[in-house]
Amino acid sequence: MIDDVNTEGVAFQNYRPSSSIAAGVINPITGKRYVKSWRIDELLPAAREMYQSIEKLLNIPIWQERTLLRTLQNVEDENQWLLRSSYADYAAYCTEKCTPSVLEYLKNTINNDFHAFAEIKHAAQVHVPALMKHFREYLMAQDCYLQDNFEHDDCILKENAVFYKELKAQKVIFCEGAKGVDNPYFKWLPYNLDKGELLIVKIPHFNLNHIFKHHISIVPLGDDLYWIGATNDWHFADAQPTEVNKQLIINELQKILKLPFEIIDHQAAIRPTVKDRRPFIGFHPDFEAVAIFNGFGTKGASLIPYWANQFSDVLLSNGIPSERGGDIDKEVNIQRYAHARAVV
Repeated sequence: MIDDVNTEGVAFQNYRPSSSIAAGVINPITGKRYVKSWRIDELLPAAREMYQSIEKLLNIPIWQERTLLRTLQNVEDENQWLLRSSYADYAAYCTEKCTPSVLEYLKNTINNDFHAFAEIKHAAQVHVPALMKHFREYLMAQDCYLQDNFEHDDCILKENAVFYKELKAQKVIFCEGAKGVDNPYFKWLPYNLDKGELLIVKIPHFNLNHIFKHHISIVPLGDDLYWIGATNDWHFADAQPTEVNKQLIINELQKILKLPFEIIDHQAAIRPTVKDRRPFIGFHPDFEAVAIFNGFGTKGASLIPYWANQFSDVLLSNGIPSERGGDIDKEVNIQRYAHARAVV
């Protein structure tokens, strides 16, 4: 059963995974009340370790820790931020006051109608599109990658084995992004797809080395290019960019910047967001050889390394609890939706 999701009639032509255009921002402090992101104290070290190990493997830059600057709209916001920064378990991420040199920089580049700014430490930017491109090439060189349109009807399940065309495997793990809503094995999982749009813009002389957030995010890409976005659209007919959201982003950017900018590209994708904002990880209740690792929504850059480590431990232990695991955390385990499957 899929409820509260606009998938009926959604056109997936020219579909691309949302990760292919993602900014890859990891933000430890989120929301209007400035709370720590879910399990960030576990997620951040796992992300840093995994991405840095992939950097060494591929010999390309992927992981970049950056300070994140966000606006404080009024005195109430500022007081709430000061309260959070006084908590011992927030000290690693919050600074009580913005660095003077940063404030001086913002004074010259950002419009002056913001009450104050908060500085978030240990945020990060993962260069996800580059990671995907180079890791795909690496797998192809190892003869471990097949590019094809997967047809679920051609997947044959037998005891302890999966057959797909000329391939045989112990398990098939579906990591399909937004297209997971059409997976016949997991139709009962409650996706809540979200279409996002962004702009790639050129801003000469901006020289921003931080991530900046005010309604939209400004993320440096190098060579005076910046990722600007993104919108959220819960009701959509296709995955194509729209003029309405393009103008919305332009208007927001004009409110922020003192500097002129040039639009280089306008992109859109559908995020595999989930109703309870927790990933879908686990095994099909009827087919032991069928598993899913999906539904990471807008926070895939921070979530995937930690949960991939846990799920790989489960797979390697064949479900037997051990020092390397064996159990999938109940917060992400698809068993939490067993009741939904019963009424499909």
